[in-house]
Amino acid sequence: MSEKDIQRTKQRYDIIGNSEALNRAIEIALKIAPVDLTVLVTGENGAGKEVFPRIIHDHSLRKTKKYFAVNCGAIPEGTIDSELFGHEKGAFTGAVEKRDGYFTVANGGTLFLDEVGELPLPTQARLLRVLETGEYIPVGSSAVRKTDVRIVCATNMDMEQAVADHKFREDLYYRLNTVSISVPPLRERGEDAVLLFRKFAFEMSEKYRMPALRLDEEAAKVIASYPWPGNVRQLKNVAENMSVTAEERLVTAPMLRQYLPEVRRGGQLTVVGSGNKGEHSFESEREILYRILFDLRRDVTELKDTMRKMATLTPTSDVAAHPIVSTPDTSGYTELPYAEAEEVEGADEARDKEKPAGIDLHIDRHERELIREALRQTGGHRHEAALLLGISDRTLYRKIKEYGLED
Repeated sequence: MSEKDIQRTKQRYDIIGNSEALNRAIEIALKIAPVDLTVLVTGENGAGKEVFPRIIHDHSLRKTKKYFAVNCGAIPEGTIDSELFGHEKGAFTGAVEKRDGYFTVANGGTLFLDEVGELPLPTQARLLRVLETGEYIPVGSSAVRKTDVRIVCATNMDMEQAVADHKFREDLYYRLNTVSISVPPLRERGEDAVLLFRKFAFEMSEKYRMPALRLDEEAAKVIASYPWPGNVRQLKNVAENMSVTAEERLVTAPMLRQYLPEVRRGGQLTVVGSGNKGEHSFESEREILYRILFDLRRDVTELKDTMRKMATLTPTSDVAAHPIVSTPDTSGYTELPYAEAEEVEGADEARDKEKPAGIDLHIDRHERELIREALRQTGGHRHEAALLLGISDRTLYRKIKEYGLED
């Protein structure tokens, strides 16, 4: 593939940058486009993965056919099969008429499945059958249909880790990964970040008829060295924000830092100049919830160990007199990695097997009340109760049955 072909492709799809990794990704896309193989595009959010399926389709033998892009992560699990494979009238509540899915309407063309790692396991099995045989069955139908669709997928997940965690089928992963294109993150593209900033600033200038932002030498160095966790999407946001709110048109390094979050250890972000350097800032409420759950699991585990020791030292003491659940001190949460949470779960089952003889009566009575309280606090949701107790779902189900707590 010649340098001219790569540059021509950049101009056609408005791709800015000259990094070797970016050029290599474009080169692979152009080479495999005429060959009707399944392609997996990998890269971080905001890195620009969505342009590569379009390049592949436009340079393939299917370029005159239809091209559809589907965000698998944005479709609810209950309707994803209907969206992809279609459904018959009356197949489910709300199915008032027959509907064709994407594998039907994109027949002969290209189907881009974005965030393919978010597909539920049953849908993964259906997708594997389509890739291997070209056959699928619409929801609510018994008739097998055929399709001729080229699949291009994209994901920001570590697919090998997802396979190891049994969240993604191994056979489907290898079937999708016939050809892989890795889109580099912006932090690995060096001076490309400066070129992109100037592009976005110029676009804002043209759109709103205002003087364009200019970077001094130090500001350009800051942009080139900043890690950009949000990649091109974040850079565009900063350029557009500064174009509207900055009073000066010449951007200096101190001025630029006011708009850049400072990357801190652990991936947390805090806005420079916000005045809240002593406070933590989390990316989502889900992370806060996980931190609270992990701390609760640690406190419950420590409490159970303490009760076991007390029962061993004074086997006739009334264990039930001690409080069942303690309220953890939430003033200073500490990070607990997911791997350690898994380790705690396994350790709990090991402790169940090693209970000393002679104290089962006291421990079981306390354990029964502890499980009952966890179920009450979680409204009867067993998975959440298992997380709260620091044990596996399987262990909790066994304990519920053992203690007669099914109701």
